[in-house]
Amino acid sequence: MASAATIAALSSFSSLSLGRSLPLKQRALQGSAPFSLFASSKPFSVSHPIRASNDKDIDTSFFDNLDPYADIPYDPPAPPEGYVPPPSFDELPPETEEQIAAAYEELYGPAYSGVSVLGNDIYVMDAKLKKRSRNDGFEERVVQVRRVTKVVKGGKKLSFRAIVVVGDKKGLVGIGVGKAKEVVDAIAKSATNARRNIVAVPMTKYSTFPHRADGDYGAAKVMLRPASPGTGVIAGGAVRIVLEMAGVANALGKQIGSKNALNNARATVVAVQKMRQFRDVARERGIPMEELWK
Repeated sequence: MASAATIAALSSFSSLSLGRSLPLKQRALQGSAPFSLFASSKPFSVSHPIRASNDKDIDTSFFDNLDPYADIPYDPPAPPEGYVPPPSFDELPPETEEQIAAAYEELYGPAYSGVSVLGNDIYVMDAKLKKRSRNDGFEERVVQVRRVTKVVKGGKKLSFRAIVVVGDKKGLVGIGVGKAKEVVDAIAKSATNARRNIVAVPMTKYSTFPHRADGDYGAAKVMLRPASPGTGVIAGGAVRIVLEMAGVANALGKQIGSKNALNNARATVVAVQKMRQFRDVARERGIPMEELWK
């Protein structure tokens, strides 16, 4: 059966393709004859085209007495008895911010009302509200803000570079640099960059260094020395800011060489990273801490 249907279908297609090569008169005669694609399907004839519905079946009696050029007056229905029209929009009292926030919350959800959603404070309604500070335990301190220029094809492009040090005053500190066209944006970018470069500062119970260390970055060199309790932080410039943000209470620091604030701050971090706790050294050597000083 399948082979017979396939042969019939191929014969019908071949007859169609051969009909294109026949003269126009013979093709017109063959066009009125029905053809079939499959042997089991009913023949389809194109000699009877589909006719549209009769126009007499459409009811147009509504437009018989209607003049399209006449002026039709607007006659609205009378309002019901006791109806009081609502006041116009301009006559209403101004809405409070709480009412506006409640309306937006009803329409769009709690994200538009200033409610904390998944730890993010969203304030869409009131643009005057300042962005809340990050509650991650780190404090920020600006070391330097400078105006820098970049020479481009059309002239000079002015921007601001900010150096920010962040720390929790418990042994973690980071330095970040950011550039932007505005000072506020530059400080925000540098604070974000500083949080990505957090390092741990080894300290003893007296809030000082376990031992002395030196660090250099570029042409800047920094010396760090531990100090006895009550000494305080005796250092200047960016070194003092880094030590204070790290939580160091007693230390001595000295800048040698360049006075660049960024290089001195990074040299301080390099010196801090060279320090190690006594317990870590004893653990690596496999001996108790008491034998380190023998």
